[in-house]
Amino acid sequence: MMDLTQGNYKVIPKMRLEYVWLDGYNPSNLRSKVKYIVVEGIDENQGVGIGVPDWSFDGSSTKQAEGGDSDCVLKPKRLYKNPIEGGFIVLCEVYLPNGEPHPSNQRAKLGEDKKEYWWGFEQEYFLMDTETGKPLGWPQEGYPNPQGEYYCGVGAGNVKGRHIVEAHQKACLQAGLSVDGTNAEVALGQWEYQCFGDDTTKACDDLWISRFFLYKLAEVNGIGVELHPKPYTGDWNGSGCHINFSNKQMRKKGTKTMMTKICKALGKKHQEHIEVYGMENDMRLTGLHETQHISEFSFGNSDRGASIRIPVATIDNRYKGYLEDRRPASNVDPYQAVHMIMKTIG
Repeated sequence: MMDLTQGNYKVIPKMRLEYVWLDGYNPSNLRSKVKYIVVEGIDENQGVGIGVPDWSFDGSSTKQAEGGDSDCVLKPKRLYKNPIEGGFIVLCEVYLPNGEPHPSNQRAKLGEDKKEYWWGFEQEYFLMDTETGKPLGWPQEGYPNPQGEYYCGVGAGNVKGRHIVEAHQKACLQAGLSVDGTNAEVALGQWEYQCFGDDTTKACDDLWISRFFLYKLAEVNGIGVELHPKPYTGDWNGSGCHINFSNKQMRKKGTKTMMTKICKALGKKHQEHIEVYGMENDMRLTGLHETQHISEFSFGNSDRGASIRIPVATIDNRYKGYLEDRRPASNVDPYQAVHMIMKTIG
């Protein structure tokens, strides 16, 4: 055995980098792998940092390549401090070996935000008991008490999994994500957090990384996370990811005429939006449980049963402000959704 207490041995510090990307499934899954490298310096404020190299992976195992030609390339795009394991999270885009973005790479298609959009994502989800396969707090057979006492509830009988929720919010804030709040949702074991961004690409990046932290923290506690928009049928709310949005003109000028025009434009492209607003969303958008039916479009003042809600804060501010798109499912890809919203509004 080598005696490391003798001689001129030098310990070279290495940085833990966890590369994170989206696979080729629909809806997309988060994937990650860890690299330890020697870096001269790293600065998350510079977007990618110094000395963070590209990396490759087996695309045939992620539905992004065939086995005979399976190499895909990870190109680092944004760094986040990792408050869970230390080091940094490296958010990547997937590229083909020839240097072209992979067809599954929706981030590369997003383009530049020239109208200074602000985004507020309301991410709903269920925490799952991995032994029973049901939401936390649900009995192994049958159902819990009906909805009513769980929303923004307090106490062991009304909420389950708060320790995960609090740890998640803390991790997001330590990583520099703009998570603005959280609350227990309408069904037992269901939660929501809100994520804001005034830079379109970063807002979407932050939402994906916030999901990543949620999965990791739940994993180490032996708990599952479910983003299916309606994991259980019946008289239970599904899970959405409502998208609140505004551009500079909506915030500074906004009139009732302008907001009505935007809502009507969204209605004309309703089906195109639904196609990128998440998988199996028809199970959630039934016209019940605070939703409009998936085949219909509507908008209204303070109407949580509408496709687009005009919030009271916008109305009270003489229609200057934001709109809430209530159609996106909890498993929506934000890159695709915000691209469609910006494309529709023009």
